[in-house]
Amino acid sequence: MTGAGNIDAKALRAAFDDEGELAVIDVREEGVFGQRHLLRCANIPLSGIELSIRDLVPRAATRIVLIDADDGLAARAATTLSAMGYSDLKILDGGVEAWAATGFELFSGMNVPSKVFGEYVEHHCDTPNISAEELKAKIDSGEDMVILDSRPMDEFHRMNIPGGIDSPGAELAYHVRDLAPNPDTLVVVNCAGRTRSIIGAQSLINAGTPNRVMALTNGTMGWHLAGLELEHGATRKYGAVTDAGLDWAQSAAAQVAKKYGVQTIDVETVISWQGEADRRSIYLFDVRSPEEYEAGHVKGSRHAAGGQLVQATDKYVATDNARIVLIDDTGVRATMTAHWLVQMGKTDVFVLRGGLDEMPTESGPYVSSVPEVAEASIKTVASDQVPDGAVIVDIADSLSYRDGHVAGAWWAIRSRLEDGLTKLPSATSYVVTSDDGHLARLGAQDLAQLTDADVFALEGGTDAWRAAGQPIEEGYSSLAAEREDIFYKPYDREGTVEDAMNQYLDWEIELINQIKRDGTLIFPEFAP
Repeated sequence: MTGAGNIDAKALRAAFDDEGELAVIDVREEGVFGQRHLLRCANIPLSGIELSIRDLVPRAATRIVLIDADDGLAARAATTLSAMGYSDLKILDGGVEAWAATGFELFSGMNVPSKVFGEYVEHHCDTPNISAEELKAKIDSGEDMVILDSRPMDEFHRMNIPGGIDSPGAELAYHVRDLAPNPDTLVVVNCAGRTRSIIGAQSLINAGTPNRVMALTNGTMGWHLAGLELEHGATRKYGAVTDAGLDWAQSAAAQVAKKYGVQTIDVETVISWQGEADRRSIYLFDVRSPEEYEAGHVKGSRHAAGGQLVQATDKYVATDNARIVLIDDTGVRATMTAHWLVQMGKTDVFVLRGGLDEMPTESGPYVSSVPEVAEASIKTVASDQVPDGAVIVDIADSLSYRDGHVAGAWWAIRSRLEDGLTKLPSATSYVVTSDDGHLARLGAQDLAQLTDADVFALEGGTDAWRAAGQPIEEGYSSLAAEREDIFYKPYDREGTVEDAMNQYLDWEIELINQIKRDGTLIFPEFAP
């Protein structure tokens, strides 16, 4: 029993226009999803749905529509979600192709609502931009400028514009007066492609930054395509905000809040809303840096650096028309993040006043609640106790497998283990692993239902194997499934990187036209 009814494409299209909470979940693998999918949906692959569904859809009574390729994955997902307590489940009749056959639009790529929003902002606000060639000439001439990279440190560290300083999205207005105290200094904002360059530059403009601000056209990809050298391994980042910098940032944020209607709420209201969580979804996001979050955050809040929350909103929020509460220490980063979410059409976005001072806090990284992992009925084995002749099956994502896996391990996709089993070597025992071992416990439980062989989960997963000094190898050595679990970024694709970059940039630019044809996502207009 799936515990789910059905809904046709026209009824789902109508549901997008009502004001009720709605979570549309495509349960196919990310690589398949990225080729062809509805605009307003989140991708939560069946392979790991237990690990993330409670964060993305926190209320069990939320109206959920599940989408697949009419291949049975949605029905399997419904069975899993029903067992987890989700009670209002429907499956889209005919899957994604039925949506297209009804005359509705399908999109390619990932984080499309955020990407198309970036293109909309550039068109609507006429965000100033500068080409890679123009920027290089200014650098060579010694012009007074600062280059601010609006991506997280891991992306910046991988490659950046030479001389750039890491200052992720929500940090830009918070730190700009300290990074560029002379109003005559040119400020150039970049990311890897387009969205965070545009949003970052426009954030500074919206905040009233006295400096001239420009977005680097096509980011690091544009720089690379212009034949220019990127820097690798850099760790430069913003410093502590000064009193003068904070005063300016708070004043700027107050003006932004007034213009864009950013709402604030007090602690008592949030506590009241948390008491209504069975009737109305609420998301609590701490938008500060990862280091600040781990040092101490409101209990139960999730970390979502402000720039990333805008850049990939569907990776954090899967329920339309839910309440979103943003938390920081000074109000600046939460307000700058909120003003973009408001412009994206999120109507119930709020900045929490005094949360870090008045609500219970905890430290350390956020840990999702996944009782299914602990409750999995499986046998486990330590890295030094793997049975002789056992076949090790890695069900982590294919990029992780490529970059380092248990020597001799086969790679498989959890949702396709039944088919994968026909490609794996016959064995009297199988040991299932994943990065930290959590997904492995669920996968081992699945595999045990498909074979008479002994099945174990590797304790601590590949991370523990590596920490124990056991042999690791790289590459795609043994595959029991097609590598369609990941929608590869241009830098991760095989073949000519430049071709992939050009295709990506062309796709991003075309989105502004495609969204007009779709009609399910309309951004409210504010004066530039």
